[in-house]
Amino acid sequence: MRQLILILLISIFTSCKTQKEELKPTWLIGKWKRVNEKPNKETFEFWNKDYTGKGFTLRDNDTVFKEVLSIVSINDSLTLKVEGVNKTATLFKITQQTDTSFIAENPTHDFPTKIKYWKQNKQLKAKVSNNKFAIDFTFKKLED
Repeated sequence: MRQLILILLISIFTSCKTQKEELKPTWLIGKWKRVNEKPNKETFEFWNKDYTGKGFTLRDNDTVFKEVLSIVSINDSLTLKVEGVNKTATLFKITQQTDTSFIAENPTHDFPTKIKYWKQNKQLKAKVSNNKFAIDFTFKKLED
């Protein structure tokens, strides 16, 4: 009987830990267009149900910036992986998370060291920053 209770307790604690680690931001999924972009530019982020996506900026229909994004589990921690900007992927460990936001950090990267995403009303917001500088993004969801 004690062994059964011990196995049951271990199963409960293990499943709770796994759920917390694997909590992913479903509110991020969709096609988003930046509404606070400079004139003559359009910036988009497209996030898929498998938490892969892409961000890109167009100027006069030419792609002037592109990145590949994904949320992956590395060493039992959720990580925002950014590819296509630098020679190798840049990893930002998700250090804080709620049901409508997350913060991902990499203090060894020059810019940004911190990326925050959050859903506010019907908008997706993001802030990329380091100790000296920040860029704010506001996106509206495009119709599917």
